[in-house]
Amino acid sequence: MEETMTKPTPLKLRALGAASALALAFSGAAHAQETLKIGVPTAMSGTYADLGNQAKRAVEFAIAEANAKGGVAGHKVEAKILDTEAKPDLARKQSERLALEGYKVLTGVIASGEALAIAPMLDRWDALYVATVTKSDKITGDACVRRAFRVNHQDAQDAAVVKPWLGGRKEQKWAIIGMDGAWGRGSGAGFKEAATSHGKTVVAELYPPLGATDYAAYIQQIKASGAEGLWVALAGRDAVSFATQAHQFGLLANVFTAGVSFVTDNTVQAMGETSKGINGIINYSSTLDTPANKSFAAAWAKHYNGDQPSNFEGETYIGMQVIFQAVEKAKSVKPLDIARAMSGGRFDTILGNVAFRPEDNQLILPNYFGHVAEADGKLRPVVTMSFPADQATPAPSGACKLAKL
Repeated sequence: MEETMTKPTPLKLRALGAASALALAFSGAAHAQETLKIGVPTAMSGTYADLGNQAKRAVEFAIAEANAKGGVAGHKVEAKILDTEAKPDLARKQSERLALEGYKVLTGVIASGEALAIAPMLDRWDALYVATVTKSDKITGDACVRRAFRVNHQDAQDAAVVKPWLGGRKEQKWAIIGMDGAWGRGSGAGFKEAATSHGKTVVAELYPPLGATDYAAYIQQIKASGAEGLWVALAGRDAVSFATQAHQFGLLANVFTAGVSFVTDNTVQAMGETSKGINGIINYSSTLDTPANKSFAAAWAKHYNGDQPSNFEGETYIGMQVIFQAVEKAKSVKPLDIARAMSGGRFDTILGNVAFRPEDNQLILPNYFGHVAEADGKLRPVVTMSFPADQATPAPSGACKLAKL
């Protein structure tokens, strides 16, 4: 049977056109109002609880700042935070829960082992991960994935800063103590390579487990090794516990000590006078003299009752800056669209205008070295050496093989 079709009248055509325009207008309004949901699987308890709280504060500050300006490209921003205890299995479960609840833009993870557990699942979850604290080279190396990006410094970038600094040190025999995990061992390996390149010797390598409370045996081994210098890759409560005991055993007074993530703002505050004079990598400092950073530090102080942003707070804020700008570029809050906008893109941050390497999704960043000293009436990490991004970021290792977005 043939279906009979009637020719639409001009009146009907006008009515259809108006209805279509109205539907598109409602669709556009709904799209503009779609919320940008940030998932924060981070350590709110355990050894790295202080670091997790710093990540949380940075995310909350960035969101409050964005929403006060009307959101990001018309999108309201909200976050949900779940405790991972810095445990890889729990981090994966909490991240999946966040993604299933619609919080698919993930950030704030603390331990590298957590990031390595999350990354392989991102495609399955239709999620995106922006690393702001995790340092292991593997994240943007042989374990890289197309939906994972890193805005903080990887171990290789820190090693690039250590090498010229170490060349000016007189100590020939060095010991290494680092957390027994991807980051601690990666940092140790990078330091050893830098030391060897200057003809120095590593006489002891020690890797206590995360959350260790008794460092006496490790301290005795360092003292017995004859080390003149000590490289420390411990963070959070581990850093404070080790430094306190090393001071009690007289290690810090007799062995020149430096490290990474060891003397950040918060650990210096916890260590007090024990931290004075310790050298280390400073990935971010509120004292960096750039207009963008001065503005950020002032706004932070106003928001947090006079506090200054810490190392991890500054780096996590950079992550939020990048996410927000990528959303604006993508004109979308969908994770894959955001990832495409990030890939190889340039972004304005508190450390300047910086770009992602398309080879491995690592942000190319300047880096800094310094020591703990009194500044403005309080002990804090003080920058004494600055390295521009091209000098502080080595070439990609070639280990990363990214699938096309």
